[in-house]
Amino acid sequence: MLKPIKNTPSVTFIFLSLCLINPLTVIADASVSMSKELLFENNTTLKSNRIHAKMIRVTFPPLYKSPWHTHQGPGPRYILKGSLKITEGKQVNTYSAGEVFWESGKRMRAENLSNEEAELVLFELVPQ
Repeated sequence: MLKPIKNTPSVTFIFLSLCLINPLTVIADASVSMSKELLFENNTTLKSNRIHAKMIRVTFPPLYKSPWHTHQGPGPRYILKGSLKITEGKQVNTYSAGEVFWESGKRMRAENLSNEEAELVLFELVPQ
């Protein structure tokens, strides 16, 4: 059998804590706002209406130079750390941390220009 709570100051304190402290937290959160920044946009045509989307983190060892290769599909690439020289066909560009570029899916290679690791996130749109 449950016993009634006889200590009303404790009950009052708990009630006020739940009613007053929680709204203060919400008010504090309301004073903080998020920001957003468009990093990249591109229009593209895919071979199919259906795609398999992949998001892959790639880590390049210091001074690593990849062999020539292709990916299954195009997509944006976001440099997380370091600098990479990207050669796609005859076009050569260097991208650093915080930059985004579009890879077409054509034959390419990547070279880490640093004595430290470089990282990128590869968003790949593979036609199905």
